[in-house]
Amino acid sequence: MSHSNTLTLYTPAGVLLKSQPIKRAAKRLAKLGFEVTIDEAAFDKQQRFGGDDETRLNAIHRVAAAAPSVAFATRGGYGLTRLLDRIDWKLLAKSVEQGTRWVGQSDLTALQLGLLTHAKAQSWAGPLGVDFGRSNDEGGVDDVTQDCFTEAMSGLLEAVGFRTEKGFDGLTVRGQLWGGNLCMVNSMLGTKHFPRIKGGVLFLEDINEHPYRVERSLLQLAQAGVLDAQKAIVLGDFGGWRESPLDRGYGLKSAIEAVRAVTKTPILTGLPFGHVDTKVCLPVGAKVDLVVQGRDVLMGWQNDPQLKHDHESHASQQPHEPHEHDAGHAHSH
Repeated sequence: MSHSNTLTLYTPAGVLLKSQPIKRAAKRLAKLGFEVTIDEAAFDKQQRFGGDDETRLNAIHRVAAAAPSVAFATRGGYGLTRLLDRIDWKLLAKSVEQGTRWVGQSDLTALQLGLLTHAKAQSWAGPLGVDFGRSNDEGGVDDVTQDCFTEAMSGLLEAVGFRTEKGFDGLTVRGQLWGGNLCMVNSMLGTKHFPRIKGGVLFLEDINEHPYRVERSLLQLAQAGVLDAQKAIVLGDFGGWRESPLDRGYGLKSAIEAVRAVTKTPILTGLPFGHVDTKVCLPVGAKVDLVVQGRDVLMGWQNDPQLKHDHESHASQQPHEPHEHDAGHAHSH
């Protein structure tokens, strides 16, 4: 792990309509002890993108070559799908080896899963630069999000906890954590960029998708054999949708029930992650231990910047006992 606190804000996908929130984010991150750089192309604009494809590809490679401690995407949106076939995964893998943590969510799911597939490299599902850019009138930065982010980036975050529904008491699984935005995960299915993970813990979230669309996407993963191949599915936030008069009582619960009916893999809800103010940081690609006591879920991991291949060191396969004081908290305080 690199011991410096360098952080670069860059724009790999959607356009930033205003520069002010990112300048505000840079100041806030500096106050938290990061040495902040805003990438030279961060404010470029081309239609709905943060610069044309070449510009954004160059920005990703420029950040990877500089290998800051944190490569922090300013926002998601759409755009990484266009770049997947051209990203220099070896260059990104090298940055991870040098200690770079690639952080983001939403459209960044494509980059994170590509890193896992092509480089066996770990990254962090977490906030975006815009999460640190909200004005105080808009509510400012969420405390849990900020604490989780600073702990994760300093290597201190080793567990997240949350409440789930009844019926999972005693569940204990260990597997590789992966996933992200449901639409992005599904858009990669069947491509060479999709990680073919067996025995994993798959986390998913989405926004502005009606429950029937969420159900359809989850059934696609089930019918492709992805859900049955996992040890657990963990669902984050699926907000922002509107009820339709056609629903007649159908909602997210109905959607999840329909998916539970076709897979043997337990599907847990309640993960504080997604397009919401309060979001934890999750190590994409890390081995996690997921333990449920009553309705309390604790997901813990050991910090290791280098991913171990599954066939290496069976000694490390033993689940470690989670610390009691970690239980039920949204972060490791």
